[in-house]
Amino acid sequence: MFILLPFAMLAGLIAYASLPVEPQSWALVAVGLAVLALVVALRASTILPLMGLLAAFWAGVCLLPLHGFWFGTEMLRYPAYGAYSARVDAIVSATESTRRIIISDLTPLDGARALPIVRARLVTPPTPPLAPGDTIAAKVRLAPVPGPVLPGSFDGQFHAYFAGVGAYGIVTSGFSKTGSGAQFDPGRVVEQLRMGIGARIAGELDGASAAIGRAMVVGDQSEITDETREVMAQSGLAHIYSISGLHLSIVAGGVFWLMRWLLAAIPPVANRWPVKKVAAVTGLIAAGGYLLLAGGVGNIPALRSTMMLGLIFGAVLAGRRALTMRNVAIAALAIMVIDPASVFRASFQLSFAAVVALIGIYEMPRSAPRGNRNWIARMGGSLWAAAATSLIAGTATLLFSAYHFQQTAPLSVVGNVLVLPVVSLIIMPFGVLSVLAMPLGIEKPFVAIMGWGIDRMVDGAVLVAGWSAGLTGNPLLTVWALIIGLAALAWFAFLPNRWRLAGPLLAVPLVLLFGLDHRPDVLIADTTQAVAVRQGEAMGLVTGRGGSFAVNVWSDHYQEEIADTFEGARCDRLGCIARTLEFSIAVIKNAAAFAEDCGLHDLVVARLRAPVTCKGSLVIDSEDLQARGVQWLRWDGSAARFDLRTAIPNLNRPWRVAR
Repeated sequence: MFILLPFAMLAGLIAYASLPVEPQSWALVAVGLAVLALVVALRASTILPLMGLLAAFWAGVCLLPLHGFWFGTEMLRYPAYGAYSARVDAIVSATESTRRIIISDLTPLDGARALPIVRARLVTPPTPPLAPGDTIAAKVRLAPVPGPVLPGSFDGQFHAYFAGVGAYGIVTSGFSKTGSGAQFDPGRVVEQLRMGIGARIAGELDGASAAIGRAMVVGDQSEITDETREVMAQSGLAHIYSISGLHLSIVAGGVFWLMRWLLAAIPPVANRWPVKKVAAVTGLIAAGGYLLLAGGVGNIPALRSTMMLGLIFGAVLAGRRALTMRNVAIAALAIMVIDPASVFRASFQLSFAAVVALIGIYEMPRSAPRGNRNWIARMGGSLWAAAATSLIAGTATLLFSAYHFQQTAPLSVVGNVLVLPVVSLIIMPFGVLSVLAMPLGIEKPFVAIMGWGIDRMVDGAVLVAGWSAGLTGNPLLTVWALIIGLAALAWFAFLPNRWRLAGPLLAVPLVLLFGLDHRPDVLIADTTQAVAVRQGEAMGLVTGRGGSFAVNVWSDHYQEEIADTFEGARCDRLGCIARTLEFSIAVIKNAAAFAEDCGLHDLVVARLRAPVTCKGSLVIDSEDLQARGVQWLRWDGSAARFDLRTAIPNLNRPWRVAR
């Protein structure tokens, strides 16, 4: 049952996030004490494991409120303008033109109003150089954190709240560095080291090579272009520039192997020292150092991989089996306790699913390897292992990547077989050597070889993406598809034999029955004028501007272009009318149009407050948009009405912004 503890805790996290109102603290404590009493009372019973799962579930319910109490913030509700001083907590990303930083201790200057938020994310000019602990001053414009762009999509308010970020903003003028942090602050030292290494790599490489090199060595993906991201995603290689298990295994495993080989080559050392255990400690140190370069505990895939490596090397030190599903469960539980909000991000779900699948397949019975194989057979075995690993991980993450990114990579196995040897034998080893050579100033040849390997990797990605043209689309999925996928993953992790494959196989028809979503007939933005309406197989804008953030996200999500205009729409100074074969809508710009349009159309949209006399139509006005965010509508012909979904279910949670 221990294997199911993280799934029970995950179910508790989902249950809390789905509640319509924020639960009372005393109620959480009371139920927790009751569950604890049950566990104690049944400690000698055969159903104790089930009580353990119940306790894990309730721990999951309580984790997010606890993190909100310790690290949450009041959310900014109204835009704020003025001069402020602040402390730099972190450098999120940096390009040649802009920088994104996290600031805290906001102090108003020159009569600006005080703000209740703990932290804010700020876009600043690229100069002067900054590091954590520095203080800055500037005139800024801060805005409330925006809600989801679509129902069920990434919820920026949710994640910002638990990170203590209560507002997003930009510097408008007067940006300056007013003080430096303590020179021996560990966070500052690590951040300066990361920025220095990234700058040295960017100084030797150009374009995509420099951007991907920085991403793979120090975890900074800010310079990777959208074109490169698209090519890597289509070829199934996007995981390579995100530091995770592959990179940490190569680095820490390589250090472990090299240290063990070197010590074993010295007879006096090999005869007296526990060579394998010394090498395990060295590999653990290498993994910890790489985690710091990758961004620390904020990088969830790297943190999860480091924990797994820690458990593996710990098993080596204890003389135990290293790769087990129990170790996966321990790592997952630790991440949920450290950062429970991360379970709702794609990175956690993808990495967790891939590791569970790989360990599960590894644990299944298989024939013993043949000995005395020649080098051709060993090379063939390595290629087969790479292909099998890619196929297993790709299959396990297919549902989650399809839900979050609406894109699959059907030829990812081919892409990974082509480029993983380059990553394992050239890019990562020479990336490590370049970092080690930087204190001596002799990193140039190592960086050049790493860059050559990155160029070949990108060439392979372009080739496979070309082969995948037209094959990367997938059906739209609902959140029920994710729940079915998690249940199948729990089944797979729990059963120790070939019956574990029954869970994923059963999930396929269940997803087809309950997990497929529909495309909308109308989309209404909450903070812009965009109203998109479907006519036939295409969508067009009745009002709003093409190319805006919301419209681009809609287009990417539903994998279809949204035209700048809706063919056949009629507009005047009072509003616009759009008719399809099934329904008609009115978009009101002036209050004088309410008297004419209310009751005459199936849908009335207004950026104004609609009068109470506006009846006979479905009305979405300014209050609805402020309270519920983006509106998703689909016409139900049998009932002659719209089915409605909203991006924000309600405002009764602490992370919601009630403007």
